[in-house]
Amino acid sequence: MKRTVYLYVFDTMSDWEIGYLTAELNSGRYFRKGLASAQIVTVGIDKAPVTTMGGLKITPDIQVDECSITSADALILPGGNTWAEAVHKPILQIAEMCLQEGIVLGAICGASIGLAQAGLLDSRSHTSNDLTYLKMICPSYTGEEYYISESAVTDGKLITASGAAPLEFSVHIFRALDVFAPETLDAWYHLNKTNEPQYFYELMSSIQ
Repeated sequence: MKRTVYLYVFDTMSDWEIGYLTAELNSGRYFRKGLASAQIVTVGIDKAPVTTMGGLKITPDIQVDECSITSADALILPGGNTWAEAVHKPILQIAEMCLQEGIVLGAICGASIGLAQAGLLDSRSHTSNDLTYLKMICPSYTGEEYYISESAVTDGKLITASGAAPLEFSVHIFRALDVFAPETLDAWYHLNKTNEPQYFYELMSSIQ
């Protein structure tokens, strides 16, 4: 079954934080045998082109009010410096619906600030870039007891990650979507983390 993944895109988004994720979802090159590559649908505040922090221009496929979470398997929220702004409220409402409906929600780096401001981290295990900073930026945040100082954290269908952990973020998303065999995912992660040749051969062997 083909997975459909919504990717939220906006001006100044941290494009490198979702690079591993989008490349593997779109290509499906290491997916379980017989599983089609995922369909990535870019979602914008509107349909106007956006420019990422890296200067890449992306024209959203749909705008937020066209989202149909019943047809999506995941919503991915990249980092960026504008998550404290009201402009992101509509996608945060969609994010809350995803959690209510059991749809994978991934938020990395600054996107965790948006979730915190929306109250979505107050009762779920999560991480971010730094707890002290999160509390300073989000005075209404009350989820300190659920904060875990790890690179990436999964709580049910919610996945959060530090901006320094795009690789770990991807692993958690792949696992939640169940698109990689466990041995493939392990080899893929260690190859990209260590650059040791042995993991390349393990990766190739796992998809034979």
